[in-house]
Amino acid sequence: MAFIIKPVVTEKMTKITEKKPNRYGFIVSPEANKLQIKAEVEARYNVTVEDVNTMKYSGKRSARYTKAGLIKGQKNAFKKAIVTVKEGEEIDFYSNI
Repeated sequence: MAFIIKPVVTEKMTKITEKKPNRYGFIVSPEANKLQIKAEVEARYNVTVEDVNTMKYSGKRSARYTKAGLIKGQKNAFKKAIVTVKEGEEIDFYSNI
């Protein structure tokens, strides 16, 4: 398994969760499909998943100026999944802290 890399806990995702309390975001493996993501979220967090939406993000180019000169690089490409769980169920990301 191990298709889920990490949950997305950002301001934007928090606003989405406040507006629709049964939606959660995850960074997932680029080769994972919706059925695999659904099965892993259900097994890991013990919830019922109703819907999975996925988005692919391309890696962005970046450059910065330093004492040594211009350093060029590229950020990694990744895939994000927005998971909708059954009404009344929730995922607590902060329970292990």
